[in-house]
Amino acid sequence: METLEILTRAKVEGWSDEYVVDRVLAGETALYEIIVRRYNQRLYRVVRAILRDDAETEDVMQDAYVRAYQHLRQFEARSSFSTWLTRIAINEALARLRRRNRLQPLGDDSENGETGVTFFSESLNPEENASKAELGRMLESAMLALPEQYRLVLVMRDVEGLSTRETADALDITEENVKMRLHRGRAMMRKGLYERVGSAAKDALPFMGARCDRVVEGVFRRLSADASIHD
Repeated sequence: METLEILTRAKVEGWSDEYVVDRVLAGETALYEIIVRRYNQRLYRVVRAILRDDAETEDVMQDAYVRAYQHLRQFEARSSFSTWLTRIAINEALARLRRRNRLQPLGDDSENGETGVTFFSESLNPEENASKAELGRMLESAMLALPEQYRLVLVMRDVEGLSTRETADALDITEENVKMRLHRGRAMMRKGLYERVGSAAKDALPFMGARCDRVVEGVFRRLSADASIHD
């Protein structure tokens, strides 16, 4: 209950990431949940664009949050906190992908486990939900078919709405490279499909509540275990 009140107050008051981080570093570690919930959807979309596996994506997200927490004092504000956190998640995902590729036998299907995304809104009637779900599956399928470098930029720019500079900083590439990849990525998707989805892209790839709660619980469970080891 206390955590919920903290989160609600933080949302109303519009605390910045930097302010939350300062308070976490000052000893109010429970406030780290604000950061986790604030960026769960972004990290899910970005990491899944790399790994294309839901269960593995959640695990990597937890790794990224734990690593970020452990290195909070090293955040130097050269870029935004969100960019710094996104870069950590991307690096974790790419490292996991490299390990997976080394261990995966030839001919093995890399997309095991839960790979679908649930599309549902209580504000829509069943027919509207079915239509939205189908549109979301079409968009997701088209995006996942792209090569990783284009898929990742497309998710960050067109789905998450990051700026060219934010995307470049997170991926450690030039802004021109981001623009090139975005242009090619869009061109590689069927023009008709992309235009049909358009601005609905953000709604088509949601981060559902139950998954968000799982990640929050997993992060704090791991942080608590880590703290007990070092006590």
